[in-house]
Amino acid sequence: MQLIYRRAGTMTANTSRASISFACLISALAAVIFSASGAQAQSAQATTDWPYWGGTRLFQRYSPADQIDADNVQDVEIVWRRPAADSSVTDADPQLRISGNFRATPIYVDGVLYTSNGVGLVEAIDPATGATRWVQSFEADSLQATRAASSRGIEYWSDGSGDRIFTVRLGNLYALDPATGEAIPDFGDNGVVNLVPEGAETFSLVSSSPIVVNGVVIISGTVDGAGDGGTQWRGVHSEDVRGFDAISGELLWTFHAVPREGEFGAESWGNDSWNGAGDLGSWCCLSADEELGHVYVPFTAPTAAYFGGHRPGDNLYSNSLVAIDAATGERVWHFQMVRHDVWEYDNVGPPVLGDIVVDGRPIKAVMQANKTGWVYVFDRVTGEPVWPIEDLPVPQSDVPGEVLSPTQPFPTKPAPIATQGITEADIVDFPEVAQVARATVANFVTGPIFTPPSIVSDEPGGNQGTLTLPGSWGSANWNTGAFDPETGYYYGFANDIPRVYRLVETDDPDADMPYWSPNREAPYLDGIPLTRPPWGRITAIDMNTGEHVWQIANGDSLSEHPDLDELDLPTLGIASRPAALVTGSLLFIGVGSNNHGGTQPNMWGTAFRAYDKFTGEEVWRTDLPSGTTGAPMSYMHEGRQYIVVAVGSFGDEPELVALGLP
Repeated sequence: MQLIYRRAGTMTANTSRASISFACLISALAAVIFSASGAQAQSAQATTDWPYWGGTRLFQRYSPADQIDADNVQDVEIVWRRPAADSSVTDADPQLRISGNFRATPIYVDGVLYTSNGVGLVEAIDPATGATRWVQSFEADSLQATRAASSRGIEYWSDGSGDRIFTVRLGNLYALDPATGEAIPDFGDNGVVNLVPEGAETFSLVSSSPIVVNGVVIISGTVDGAGDGGTQWRGVHSEDVRGFDAISGELLWTFHAVPREGEFGAESWGNDSWNGAGDLGSWCCLSADEELGHVYVPFTAPTAAYFGGHRPGDNLYSNSLVAIDAATGERVWHFQMVRHDVWEYDNVGPPVLGDIVVDGRPIKAVMQANKTGWVYVFDRVTGEPVWPIEDLPVPQSDVPGEVLSPTQPFPTKPAPIATQGITEADIVDFPEVAQVARATVANFVTGPIFTPPSIVSDEPGGNQGTLTLPGSWGSANWNTGAFDPETGYYYGFANDIPRVYRLVETDDPDADMPYWSPNREAPYLDGIPLTRPPWGRITAIDMNTGEHVWQIANGDSLSEHPDLDELDLPTLGIASRPAALVTGSLLFIGVGSNNHGGTQPNMWGTAFRAYDKFTGEEVWRTDLPSGTTGAPMSYMHEGRQYIVVAVGSFGDEPELVALGLP
């Protein structure tokens, strides 16, 4: 039996490389007309260093290094590996057990590798051997509180007269000397700025790097889903975006994630709910165009994430991409992808900046993926969509007190990178499980994208909630998005597993919302998802045309499942959160880890692959010590190309692993 799973209108990895190369040639010829401030500025940022955790502040996850290519990648091997924290850290607290969710992507500047370690401290590393050069000073009694607090990145900045590393840990912004790791005394209070806002007791979570734009250190943050348990959040909005002077540490400006009274957007929070129901932020990735002086901030969903009756209106700046003037903190433009969100369709991927040519017109673009499965593309100067985005009617809620937006934005291009909505045609159809799958799905509300959460019934055969694709993990997440400035290709990575959105009446006497959401993973049938594969996929999009070039399944999740061993199955894909690295000719990517709650045993692995970036053809695979937990990066050091990635899992020790040619 041959089962082929391919989305209509997409291309497989068997696409002719000749036809793609011709398309690239046409795009390249069109790009000749680019102004000096466009293509030249973009290529000028390409470097075989890796100075920001997204590669550069454009966040393309791209390196022009091409010593490792399709001809020799088969010879790539592990050249060093090291634990997620230096022994001086673990020796200071013998009881310390560092989480396997080691999220760091190192940076490489001026011959040194720097990273946030497994407890959020900065370490300097010899890039050739993996040996420690220095570790940020710490108090031993802080380690247990930060054993799962690795940051995804750190920031390196120089004004020409002095260099600094910026990092956030335990509610503080630190400025460190890259040569020694010592705090820079004239920044803040002896190298430290307290980030806890006035009137708040704690600072919200920061899992990503600060970013410096023209001398301003910009940070964002978020909360931990407060409000989803049936109570509103009544604290200070500590998830705001803030800018600090990179020399002195002085607070220069604050951009309110939830507008305050009298500010633009406050009217989008009915009943003055801006004053206590917003609780949103930007926990992932910031990017910047230093020439424009703009920082691009992707905001999350509001809370409660699945019931919004207490916050009528569109709820700005939830689910929005906002361009902010880095010098003043003023909004330049914004676009809200999801209005009055009750699906947790965050903007969690990085805003990827790249220069494209559309119908002969050069555009400085920003590409924003979110959990809906769309990649929204804008002129990053003006905020105008590159292709039309239509307002279309969407399903409405029958939950008492809930008033949804009657329409939502639907991009016309590019096509989604993931399945949207659930119909009978989307239910898994392996003969061994098809009947049970259909019967299971019948217990849930299903429908197109934006079908809202529903109230659970206790009656026999009653509704068990809304089964939704994409779910609240995405489609896209922090890992999605890489851009190749050579070709104009954007690479999107989708997790195609449904989730159940359930609402039940609140029985907590202290609750101030009538419903709360004990959401859960969608049922599996002995490890087999309810919906059709591929469950993890990679899509290459030519951003000069908005068309999909190729789409493939990433990883083989059920190759050894006993119920399916007689079926002639294609690669089915692994539903996880791997990030990619684009190089001169290859796309490197793992298959993720089990460090997220609900991960099925067959939905992660140790494989690390290289694909032909033009066609999607797999050209190499190896196995790492554990699953990938951070994004891979690359650098050239003393004539040798290295690829470094963080790995770990629940059960495996977290590590940094470096690969290279012998």
